[in-house]
Amino acid sequence: MERFTVEQLLVVDFVEHVRRRPALYFLAEQGSPELPTEVLRAVARDALHRRDGRHGQIGVEIGSDLSFTVESDQHPSSDQRERILPRFFGSLLDMFDMRRWAPSAAAALSVRTVVEIWLDGHGYRQELVGTAPTGVREEFSAPEPFGTRTTFHLDPSFCGPGEAIARALRPDELHGETCKERLSPTVFPIHDLRPETTEPVSE
Repeated sequence: MERFTVEQLLVVDFVEHVRRRPALYFLAEQGSPELPTEVLRAVARDALHRRDGRHGQIGVEIGSDLSFTVESDQHPSSDQRERILPRFFGSLLDMFDMRRWAPSAAAALSVRTVVEIWLDGHGYRQELVGTAPTGVREEFSAPEPFGTRTTFHLDPSFCGPGEAIARALRPDELHGETCKERLSPTVFPIHDLRPETTEPVSE
């Protein structure tokens, strides 16, 4: 039997692990034309499913072939006094619940990510490169009692030339077939702002 020593162990941080093995997170390898769509699907599914197992309200906006925004009424992780809890490596990415890995994994494949969260009238905005904040969080007027909005600009050098988020996506394609929650609808708006698309894909 082969024996391993401590010197043979390689510790890989989260970002490096996602970029080395994206299929473990998004079911598509680097270079696959499906990767941008699978990243969007994972983030949308994460936003749609609340911690209590029910469906929330979300909206998806596709800004370009490799950029998209997902907004949801997901309640940010907070303590009993409604204060924002410490988040993923000092950023506003919510990974307090380890099941909510999708936004952080998507940021690991992005050259720029803008995270906005709001809670109890207080809004916070932060820009990231990968998962690392580029500066301190900024405050803004919160549009709703609580929610999140995150915009991802996927790394074109990682995705490869010609890759793009699929067009004419439907909510059921982003939702996933394995969801056990059937009591609430999976319909939500998907707005595609790319050229040649003049109307929302779905409402």
